[in-house]
Amino acid sequence: MNSQWLLFLSALFVLSALPVQADVMYQCVDDSGHKSFSNIRSAGKGAKCVPMDLGVPVTVPAPKAATPTPAAFPKVDDSAQKSRDTDRRRILDGELATEQKSLEQARKELAEQEAMVLPNERMQGGGISGGKILERVQPYRDKAALHERNIEAIQKELSKLR
Repeated sequence: MNSQWLLFLSALFVLSALPVQADVMYQCVDDSGHKSFSNIRSAGKGAKCVPMDLGVPVTVPAPKAATPTPAAFPKVDDSAQKSRDTDRRRILDGELATEQKSLEQARKELAEQEAMVLPNERMQGGGISGGKILERVQPYRDKAALHERNIEAIQKELSKLR
């Protein structure tokens, strides 16, 4: 059984490697003038078939291996790249500090808004309506969440630097 399987796979491999091309293609025109194309000379009764010149068979080239960077491609020397990386780190550190201050301020404003209950948020029976408070406080939560996401993104970029 094992040798049969191996023989089948070998035959399949050999057949798949062969180019697929018909020997001759014919253009056939029947009595009513309809054209058809076939690899069989007589496509129908009374059809006149003429062999077609298909030219040289076209093969698909194998995918090329990754080519090295061309010699004429502009390159940055190590000192210039280090300078760029240092500038980028400095800029990202500044943005991170600004976002952290903004997050701190946003959290402070959120805490103030959550602690405060406005008169229109009180219910008739003396209780507090949570829906109105949540609606009023949501923009402050969104602002704090935005600064948290910005901080995560900046920290991710900083971790990518060499």
